[in-house]
Amino acid sequence: MITVDDVRDLASRLPRSSEHLIRDRVKFRVGSIVYVAFSRDETTMGFGFPKEERAALVAAEPATFFLPRESDLRFHWVEARMAALDVPEMRELVTEAWRMCVPKKVYAAYMETLR
Repeated sequence: MITVDDVRDLASRLPRSSEHLIRDRVKFRVGSIVYVAFSRDETTMGFGFPKEERAALVAAEPATFFLPRESDLRFHWVEARMAALDVPEMRELVTEAWRMCVPKKVYAAYMETLR
């Protein structure tokens, strides 16, 4: 099971990422684009994810992932139950959501620091 602090630890090291508390919800943004957000009770995590791939993700692991509410289906977004995620999976999801928001050169430079 992951926590908001696990995500915070990763997100604080991602270039151009910032944390915000909006309507009692922790959110991580790049500029004005939210790439990760938590429910008020911190049991679910929403994250940026390609629209064309989200149905397959939800179908493959329905106990972990689910679609956002209908009004948010227009966004590149998926929700996950935090109790069902482990840290390596969270790192991949958060990093990929962040990657969707930053310029390619920022992502490439970040990946170089990991080598």
